[in-house]
Amino acid sequence: MEKILLQIQDETSTLKEVVLGTAVSNGKTPSVEDAYDPKSIENIKAGTYPKEEDMVKEMTAFELALKKHGVTVYRPKVIDDYNQIFSRDIGFVIEDKFIKSNILPDREKELDAIQYVLDKIDADKIVHLPEDCHIEGGDVMPHGDYIFIGTYRGQDYPDYITARTNEKGVQAIQDLFPTKKVKSFNLRKSNTNAKENALHLDCCFQPVGKNKAIIHKNGFLEEEEYQWLVDLFGRENVFEIDKQEMYDMTSNIFSISPEVVVSDKHFKRLNDWLRSNGITVEEISYREIAKQEGLLRCSTLPLRRI
Repeated sequence: MEKILLQIQDETSTLKEVVLGTAVSNGKTPSVEDAYDPKSIENIKAGTYPKEEDMVKEMTAFELALKKHGVTVYRPKVIDDYNQIFSRDIGFVIEDKFIKSNILPDREKELDAIQYVLDKIDADKIVHLPEDCHIEGGDVMPHGDYIFIGTYRGQDYPDYITARTNEKGVQAIQDLFPTKKVKSFNLRKSNTNAKENALHLDCCFQPVGKNKAIIHKNGFLEEEEYQWLVDLFGRENVFEIDKQEMYDMTSNIFSISPEVVVSDKHFKRLNDWLRSNGITVEEISYREIAKQEGLLRCSTLPLRRI
Protein backbone atom coordinates (compact mmCIF):
# COMPACT_ATOMS: atom_id res chain seq x y z
CA MET A 1 0.00 0.00 0.00
CA GLU A 2 1.33 3.41 -0.98
CA LYS A 3 1.98 5.59 2.03
CA ILE A 4 0.82 9.19 2.44
CA LEU A 5 3.71 11.34 3.65
CA LEU A 6 2.02 14.13 5.56
CA GLN A 7 3.38 17.66 5.25
CA ILE A 8 1.52 20.86 6.08
CA GLN A 9 3.44 24.00 7.08
CA ASP A 10 0.92 26.65 6.06
CA GLU A 11 -2.39 27.37 4.33
CA THR A 12 -1.18 28.24 0.85
CA SER A 13 1.77 26.11 -0.32
CA THR A 14 1.16 23.91 -3.38
CA LEU A 15 -1.42 21.26 -2.50
CA LYS A 16 -0.72 17.64 -3.45
CA GLU A 17 -3.18 15.50 -1.46
CA VAL A 18 -6.46 16.36 0.23
CA VAL A 19 -9.60 14.77 1.68
CA LEU A 20 -12.74 16.44 0.28
CA GLY A 21 -16.00 15.71 2.09
CA THR A 22 -19.08 14.30 0.39
CA ALA A 23 -22.74 15.34 0.19
CA VAL A 24 -23.91 11.95 -1.13
CA SER A 25 -26.66 10.40 1.05
CA ASN A 26 -26.64 13.51 3.21
CA GLY A 27 -29.85 12.59 4.99
CA LYS A 28 -33.08 14.50 5.47
CA THR A 29 -33.26 18.08 6.68
CA PRO A 30 -32.39 18.01 10.39
CA SER A 31 -34.70 19.31 13.09
CA VAL A 32 -33.85 22.67 14.67
CA GLU A 33 -32.88 20.76 17.85
CA ASP A 34 -30.35 18.67 15.94
CA ALA A 35 -28.64 21.57 14.13
CA TYR A 36 -25.18 22.64 15.28
CA ASP A 37 -25.07 26.29 14.19
CA PRO A 38 -27.36 29.34 13.84
CA LYS A 39 -27.18 29.53 10.03
CA SER A 40 -28.45 25.97 9.59
CA ILE A 41 -31.24 26.72 12.07
CA GLU A 42 -32.16 29.85 10.10
CA ASN A 43 -32.45 27.85 6.85
CA ILE A 44 -34.35 24.97 8.48
CA LYS A 45 -36.93 27.45 9.81
CA ALA A 46 -37.18 29.25 6.46
CA GLY A 47 -37.61 26.02 4.48
CA THR A 48 -34.44 26.82 2.49
CA TYR A 49 -32.15 24.10 3.87
CA PRO A 50 -30.04 22.82 0.94
CA LYS A 51 -31.05 19.81 -1.14
CA GLU A 52 -28.66 16.89 -1.53
CA GLU A 53 -28.52 17.00 -5.34
CA ASP A 54 -27.56 20.69 -5.31
CA MET A 55 -24.79 20.13 -2.78
CA VAL A 56 -23.43 17.11 -4.66
CA LYS A 57 -23.24 19.26 -7.79
CA GLU A 58 -21.31 21.97 -5.90
CA MET A 59 -18.83 19.50 -4.41
CA THR A 60 -18.28 17.82 -7.80
CA ALA A 61 -17.31 21.22 -9.24
CA PHE A 62 -14.86 21.69 -6.35
CA GLU A 63 -13.31 18.25 -6.96
CA LEU A 64 -12.86 19.04 -10.66
CA ALA A 65 -11.15 22.35 -9.82
CA LEU A 66 -8.72 20.54 -7.50
CA LYS A 67 -7.95 17.79 -10.00
CA LYS A 68 -7.43 20.36 -12.77
CA HIS A 69 -4.38 21.50 -10.76
CA GLY A 70 -2.98 18.00 -10.22
CA VAL A 71 -4.27 17.42 -6.69
CA THR A 72 -4.96 13.85 -5.49
CA VAL A 73 -8.45 13.93 -3.96
CA TYR A 74 -9.71 11.36 -1.44
CA ARG A 75 -13.44 11.19 -0.61
CA PRO A 76 -14.95 9.65 2.55
CA LYS A 77 -16.76 6.34 2.30
CA VAL A 78 -20.45 7.18 2.14
CA ILE A 79 -22.45 6.62 5.31
CA ASP A 80 -26.17 6.40 4.54
CA ASP A 81 -28.24 9.43 5.56
CA TYR A 82 -25.37 11.22 7.25
CA ASN A 83 -23.77 14.65 6.80
CA GLN A 84 -20.10 14.20 5.77
CA ILE A 85 -19.49 17.52 4.02
CA PHE A 86 -17.17 19.28 6.46
CA SER A 87 -14.08 17.08 6.65
CA ARG A 88 -12.03 19.98 8.09
CA ASP A 89 -13.78 19.47 11.44
CA ILE A 90 -12.71 15.88 12.01
CA GLY A 91 -8.94 16.23 11.81
CA PHE A 92 -6.05 18.35 10.64
CA VAL A 93 -2.40 18.05 9.72
CA ILE A 94 0.46 20.12 11.14
CA GLU A 95 3.93 19.30 9.83
CA ASP A 96 3.90 15.49 9.54
CA LYS A 97 1.26 14.72 12.19
CA PHE A 98 -2.43 13.97 11.71
CA ILE A 99 -4.36 15.20 14.74
CA LYS A 100 -7.78 13.65 15.26
CA SER A 101 -10.26 16.25 16.49
CA ASN A 102 -12.32 15.67 19.59
CA ILE A 103 -15.53 16.49 17.76
CA LEU A 104 -19.16 16.53 18.78
CA PRO A 105 -19.92 12.90 19.77
CA ASP A 106 -22.60 12.59 17.07
CA ARG A 107 -19.90 12.98 14.39
CA GLU A 108 -17.49 10.18 15.34
CA LYS A 109 -18.56 8.10 12.33
CA GLU A 110 -17.02 10.70 10.01
CA LEU A 111 -13.54 9.60 11.12
CA ASP A 112 -14.43 5.95 10.45
CA ALA A 113 -15.36 6.93 6.88
CA ILE A 114 -11.78 8.07 6.14
CA GLN A 115 -10.11 5.11 7.87
CA TYR A 116 -8.85 3.88 4.48
CA VAL A 117 -6.90 7.16 4.22
CA LEU A 118 -5.60 6.96 7.79
CA ASP A 119 -4.40 3.40 7.04
CA LYS A 120 -1.94 4.91 4.52
CA ILE A 121 -0.38 7.08 7.27
CA ASP A 122 2.25 5.74 9.67
CA ALA A 123 0.46 4.98 12.94
CA ASP A 124 3.02 6.91 14.99
CA LYS A 125 2.10 10.07 13.06
CA ILE A 126 -1.55 9.95 14.15
CA VAL A 127 -2.27 11.84 17.38
CA HIS A 128 -5.26 11.40 19.68
CA LEU A 129 -5.63 14.31 22.08
CA PRO A 130 -6.98 13.83 25.63
CA GLU A 131 -10.77 13.89 25.76
CA ASP A 132 -11.00 17.25 27.55
CA CYS A 133 -9.05 18.96 24.73
CA HIS A 134 -11.70 20.28 22.35
CA ILE A 135 -10.38 21.35 18.96
CA GLU A 136 -11.64 21.37 15.37
CA GLY A 137 -9.66 21.89 12.16
CA GLY A 138 -11.52 25.05 11.19
CA ASP A 139 -9.88 26.76 14.15
CA VAL A 140 -6.31 25.65 13.32
CA MET A 141 -3.98 27.35 10.82
CA PRO A 142 -0.27 26.57 10.55
CA HIS A 143 1.60 29.63 9.30
CA GLY A 144 5.34 29.01 9.12
CA ASP A 145 6.75 29.57 12.62
CA TYR A 146 3.25 30.19 13.96
CA ILE A 147 0.16 28.10 14.57
CA PHE A 148 -2.95 30.30 14.71
CA ILE A 149 -5.86 28.86 16.70
CA GLY A 150 -9.37 30.20 17.18
CA THR A 151 -10.87 29.59 20.62
CA TYR A 152 -13.41 30.91 23.08
CA ARG A 153 -12.16 31.85 26.55
CA GLY A 154 -15.45 32.76 28.21
CA GLN A 155 -16.54 31.03 31.43
CA ASP A 156 -19.78 30.21 29.59
CA TYR A 157 -17.94 28.05 27.00
CA PRO A 158 -20.17 24.99 27.72
CA ASP A 159 -23.27 27.05 26.85
CA TYR A 160 -22.16 27.57 23.26
CA ILE A 161 -22.59 24.72 20.76
CA THR A 162 -20.69 27.11 18.44
CA ALA A 163 -17.59 27.08 20.70
CA ARG A 164 -15.55 24.18 19.34
CA THR A 165 -11.97 24.76 20.58
CA ASN A 166 -11.15 25.28 24.25
CA GLU A 167 -8.02 26.52 25.99
CA LYS A 168 -6.96 22.95 26.81
CA GLY A 169 -7.04 22.24 23.08
CA VAL A 170 -4.79 25.24 22.42
CA GLN A 171 -2.35 24.09 25.11
CA ALA A 172 -2.30 20.54 23.71
CA ILE A 173 -1.13 21.87 20.33
CA GLN A 174 1.55 23.98 21.99
CA ASP A 175 2.75 20.88 23.86
CA LEU A 176 2.81 18.85 20.62
CA PHE A 177 4.79 21.53 18.74
CA PRO A 178 7.04 23.17 21.35
CA THR A 179 9.16 25.01 18.78
CA LYS A 180 6.13 26.72 17.18
CA LYS A 181 4.62 30.00 18.37
CA VAL A 182 1.00 29.12 19.10
CA LYS A 183 -1.15 32.25 18.95
CA SER A 184 -4.80 31.93 19.97
CA PHE A 185 -7.67 34.30 19.16
CA ASN A 186 -10.79 34.77 21.25
CA LEU A 187 -13.71 34.54 18.79
CA ARG A 188 -17.23 35.97 18.96
CA LYS A 189 -19.85 33.24 19.48
CA SER A 190 -23.63 33.13 19.16
CA ASN A 191 -25.96 30.14 19.15
CA THR A 192 -28.75 32.19 17.57
CA ASN A 193 -27.35 34.94 15.29
CA ALA A 194 -25.17 33.81 12.36
CA LYS A 195 -24.00 37.40 11.73
CA GLU A 196 -22.55 37.54 15.25
CA ASN A 197 -20.97 34.09 15.22
CA ALA A 198 -17.47 33.14 14.09
CA LEU A 199 -17.98 29.37 14.21
CA HIS A 200 -14.26 28.79 13.52
CA LEU A 201 -11.23 30.99 12.90
CA ASP A 202 -11.58 30.42 9.13
CA CYS A 203 -15.01 32.10 9.30
CA CYS A 204 -13.35 35.45 10.04
CA PHE A 205 -9.73 35.11 8.87
CA GLN A 206 -7.54 33.28 6.36
CA PRO A 207 -4.09 33.80 4.83
CA VAL A 208 -3.98 33.81 1.04
CA GLY A 209 -1.26 34.15 -1.62
CA LYS A 210 2.30 34.70 -0.39
CA ASN A 211 1.75 37.43 2.20
CA LYS A 212 -1.92 38.43 2.20
CA ALA A 213 -4.95 37.78 4.39
CA ILE A 214 -8.74 38.09 4.49
CA ILE A 215 -10.16 39.27 7.82
CA HIS A 216 -13.38 40.33 9.57
CA LYS A 217 -12.77 42.56 12.58
CA ASN A 218 -16.03 41.81 14.41
CA GLY A 219 -15.23 38.08 14.48
CA PHE A 220 -12.62 38.83 17.15
CA LEU A 221 -13.72 39.59 20.72
CA GLU A 222 -10.43 41.35 21.51
CA GLU A 223 -9.47 44.17 19.19
CA GLU A 224 -5.77 43.86 19.99
CA GLU A 225 -5.78 40.27 18.67
CA TYR A 226 -7.35 41.42 15.41
CA GLN A 227 -4.82 44.26 15.26
CA TRP A 228 -1.93 41.85 15.86
CA LEU A 229 -2.90 39.95 12.69
CA VAL A 230 -3.27 43.14 10.64
CA ASP A 231 0.19 44.26 11.81
CA LEU A 232 1.70 40.86 11.02
CA PHE A 233 0.48 40.90 7.41
CA GLY A 234 0.60 44.68 6.92
CA ARG A 235 -2.52 46.81 6.42
CA GLU A 236 -1.87 47.05 2.65
CA ASN A 237 -1.97 43.23 2.37
CA VAL A 238 -5.25 42.74 4.22
CA PHE A 239 -8.69 42.43 2.61
CA GLU A 240 -11.33 43.49 5.16
CA ILE A 241 -14.76 41.89 4.88
CA ASP A 242 -17.95 43.28 6.40
CA LYS A 243 -20.60 41.51 8.49
CA GLN A 244 -22.66 40.43 5.47
CA GLU A 245 -19.55 39.08 3.71
CA MET A 246 -18.59 37.13 6.83
CA TYR A 247 -22.15 35.73 6.96
CA ASP A 248 -21.70 34.70 3.31
CA MET A 249 -18.44 32.89 4.35
CA THR A 250 -16.19 35.13 2.23
CA SER A 251 -13.04 34.31 4.23
CA ASN A 252 -13.61 30.59 3.71
CA ILE A 253 -12.05 30.15 0.27
CA PHE A 254 -9.37 27.51 -0.39
CA SER A 255 -5.80 27.84 -1.66
CA ILE A 256 -4.41 25.26 -4.09
CA SER A 257 -1.14 27.22 -4.18
CA PRO A 258 0.05 30.80 -3.53
CA GLU A 259 -1.01 31.59 -7.11
CA VAL A 260 -4.34 29.69 -7.32
CA VAL A 261 -7.45 29.73 -5.13
CA VAL A 262 -10.90 28.20 -5.39
CA SER A 263 -13.54 30.79 -4.49
CA ASP A 264 -17.30 31.19 -4.67
CA LYS A 265 -18.32 33.13 -7.78
CA HIS A 266 -20.68 35.09 -5.50
CA PHE A 267 -17.63 36.82 -3.91
CA LYS A 268 -17.16 39.40 -6.65
CA ARG A 269 -15.38 42.02 -4.55
CA LEU A 270 -12.93 39.50 -3.09
CA ASN A 271 -12.29 37.74 -6.40
CA ASP A 272 -11.51 41.05 -8.12
CA TRP A 273 -9.04 41.88 -5.33
CA LEU A 274 -7.38 38.46 -5.60
CA ARG A 275 -6.97 38.85 -9.36
CA SER A 276 -5.60 42.37 -8.93
CA ASN A 277 -2.91 40.77 -6.75
CA GLY A 278 -1.95 38.24 -9.44
CA ILE A 279 -3.87 35.28 -8.02
CA THR A 280 -5.80 32.97 -10.37
CA VAL A 281 -9.35 32.43 -9.11
CA GLU A 282 -11.16 29.19 -9.93
CA GLU A 283 -14.78 30.25 -9.43
CA ILE A 284 -17.49 27.75 -8.52
CA SER A 285 -20.87 28.14 -6.81
CA TYR A 286 -21.05 26.98 -3.20
CA ARG A 287 -24.19 28.90 -2.17
CA GLU A 288 -26.15 25.84 -1.04
CA ILE A 289 -23.42 24.41 1.16
CA ALA A 290 -22.92 27.90 2.67
CA LYS A 291 -26.38 27.54 4.24
CA GLN A 292 -24.80 25.17 6.81
CA GLU A 293 -22.28 27.82 7.97
CA GLY A 294 -19.35 26.21 6.16
CA LEU A 295 -17.70 26.70 2.81
CA LEU A 296 -14.68 25.65 0.73
CA ARG A 297 -11.98 25.45 3.40
CA CYS A 298 -14.43 23.66 5.73
CA SER A 299 -14.98 20.90 3.15
CA THR A 300 -11.27 20.05 2.87
CA LEU A 301 -8.69 18.27 4.97
CA PRO A 302 -5.27 18.91 3.35
CA LEU A 303 -2.72 16.13 3.87
CA ARG A 304 0.30 17.27 1.88
CA ARG A 305 1.52 20.59 0.54
CA ILE A 306 4.99 21.20 -0.90
